[in-house]
Amino acid sequence: MGGDMSWPTDASADPGNACPIAPVVDIVFSRWTTPILWTLNAYGRQRFVELQRRITTITPKVLTQRLRQLERDGLIVRTYHPEVPPRVEYEISELGRSLAPLFAHLAEWAAVNLGKVEQARHDYDASPTA
Repeated sequence: MGGDMSWPTDASADPGNACPIAPVVDIVFSRWTTPILWTLNAYGRQRFVELQRRITTITPKVLTQRLRQLERDGLIVRTYHPEVPPRVEYEISELGRSLAPLFAHLAEWAAVNLGKVEQARHDYDASPTA
């Protein structure tokens, strides 16, 4: 990600709507969305318990809520198999897969810059004015 990219701005826009990526950030970067999408992209179709085992810090209630929201947003596909016992599987949708370049850019940014963020935090915390 080069530093030559400009951020589109509209100075006359309502501040609440001024940032064109705010809706994307709300959808994609809520607390559990990224780990769920990352897991489904990395491991393919998963049952609920498989997702829960891979994302160990999420509660069943929150996983259920996030999966429903991601399905509603079109980022994952839920497949119900009417068997005994019933089986439900989740997989990333094409729309969800379209986020891969964004995640790749963020991973690249993290590799280059997280050390700098940690150093800035350290410097700030060590400052007598902090």
